[in-house]
Amino acid sequence: MFKRSWPVFLIFVSMISVQGSASIAKYLFPVLGPEGMTAWRLCFSAIILIIIFKPWRKPIPKQALKFIFLYGISIGFMNLAFYSAIARIPLGIAVAIELTGPIMVAMCSSRQLFDFIWLGIAVIGLAMLLPIHQASGNLDPAGILFALLAGSCWACYILFGRKAGAIYGSSSVAIGSVIASCFLFPIGVWQSGSAMFSVELLPLVFVVSLLASAIPYGLDMIALPKLPAQTFSTLMSLSPVFAALSGLIVLHEQLSSYQWLAIVFIIVSSIGTVLTMNRPTKIESVKSGN
Repeated sequence: MFKRSWPVFLIFVSMISVQGSASIAKYLFPVLGPEGMTAWRLCFSAIILIIIFKPWRKPIPKQALKFIFLYGISIGFMNLAFYSAIARIPLGIAVAIELTGPIMVAMCSSRQLFDFIWLGIAVIGLAMLLPIHQASGNLDPAGILFALLAGSCWACYILFGRKAGAIYGSSSVAIGSVIASCFLFPIGVWQSGSAMFSVELLPLVFVVSLLASAIPYGLDMIALPKLPAQTFSTLMSLSPVFAALSGLIVLHEQLSSYQWLAIVFIIVSSIGTVLTMNRPTKIESVKSGN
């Protein structure tokens, strides 16, 4: 039982870490902007993960190079798009929209009726979390588009992460973070200028990087090869729950009773997924040009 459930526990810890850090990072946007915050966060994360996983001890197989590179690109654009989204729209809404990516992975990977039932319950909950009747008036269209882009990159993160992790192991996350940092750091400097090198901000950015990148990506890379694709994707439905709680505690964002009811639907979906996760569904149906 423990062997079957510990990857789920790692995913829960990963989500709590990510959503808590997003609320903290939002306070730094007026100074660093989404680009600068993402660049520093991934830079610190890459350094930490290299120290932890020591990828130089293990040569990278040729067949893993493509997946690790695409995994790193996915990490970079997923983070940049997400931070650009929460700079424009509320955290809980951005996270809910972002889940369109993992949901599509789950749909492509599903094989059994129960998979679609739990996924359908998750979709209902997500639809209830979105204030669709206010979207045209209160939500920044650019923020919605950035959240959708983050969701697409998240789907790529799942697919390429599973492939890279299966071939090269947990060290893939260290190399992937280096790749993401290398192409994002110049963008951050270009957008944020001298504010990128403010000594007063760097310790706080370092803490955010631990919570938002190093810890969750490391945990995800360990858990991804152990979980069916649709199980991982549907468990990600809990992200709006943690985002809403984080927004309430840190950003004082209030949720209506209708939105809390949506959270119940998502929890039911996640519990159902865990209870049926021993079904051997693979990810072969969503291969990426392989």
